[in-house]
Amino acid sequence: MENTSAIKRIGVLTSGGDAPGMNAAVRAVVRAGIYYGLEVYGIKNGYTGLLAGEIEPMTLRSVSEILSRGGTVLHTSRCPEFRTPEGRERAAAIARVFKLDAIIIIGGDGSFAGAKLLSELGVPVIGIPATIDNDIGCTEYTIGFDTALNTVKDAIDKIKDTTYSHERCSIIQVMGRQAGYIALNAAIANGAEICLIPEKPYDVNTDVIQPILAGRSRGKTHFIIVVAEGACSCEDLAAQIKQTIGVTPAVSILGYIQRGGSPTVRDRVIAAQMSVHAVECLVKGEVNRIIAYKGDRVVSIDLEEAMTQTKSIDPHALLTSEILSL
Repeated sequence: MENTSAIKRIGVLTSGGDAPGMNAAVRAVVRAGIYYGLEVYGIKNGYTGLLAGEIEPMTLRSVSEILSRGGTVLHTSRCPEFRTPEGRERAAAIARVFKLDAIIIIGGDGSFAGAKLLSELGVPVIGIPATIDNDIGCTEYTIGFDTALNTVKDAIDKIKDTTYSHERCSIIQVMGRQAGYIALNAAIANGAEICLIPEKPYDVNTDVIQPILAGRSRGKTHFIIVVAEGACSCEDLAAQIKQTIGVTPAVSILGYIQRGGSPTVRDRVIAAQMSVHAVECLVKGEVNRIIAYKGDRVVSIDLEEAMTQTKSIDPHALLTSEILSL
């Protein structure tokens, strides 16, 4: 594809929480950019680095040996200053100083909100969705979700061995302040008896205590409860279970282990597909877009339209979890 657009020099940054596969995306942006004759610049530390002018040229060598690494070689950070009008004006001015014709922003909803504000100041942008929570409305899949889910699966398998051996109840907290995708999929994959997510209100007696009692009446001696961090306090839940039925649950909070690790094949491939598509949009002169995964296809969506789209937990996935928890 010949580059017929006015875009000749681009920047790439990673923003927000890190996700496995971000490096695969950076690598693909750089290599696709060079393939199509673009100059590619890496912006360190997200919007903070943009404000500080931490911008340097990237080459094929810059992205060698990063495909299998978790995290992001460009680093990432939160940037309170960018939330101010003055900070954003400065960021746009610095982009112009470095003669960046467009910036590819790899991150989640907060990163895309920043991208939209930059675009309003005349800086063309493309967003690539990367967050382990899989909670971006305009896309069915976000980079990092599969790797995080496999990390959770491995951890719960290990905890389940001990739970079975000691005939106990284990409460396992996974990430997901506002989205239960990790928790629900992990519950199905690991055969959890109970799953609590932010999207579905629950009653402790009906949805936790009664299933445990029903299981015990059938001779069941061990239970796994998977909880998204935004659903409830695991410590409070454990106290309620102990007070009601005299069982003392063990609480395991998986935490940031879910963000790390070498990305899975799925995350590497989708990161590559999304990133090449992002560069090809710029080559065609298509800017202010979000790259999305819909129906097994990588597409681009207008930035403003993408920011208004939402998605919700599949009701049948909830039913599947309930059926398999018997």
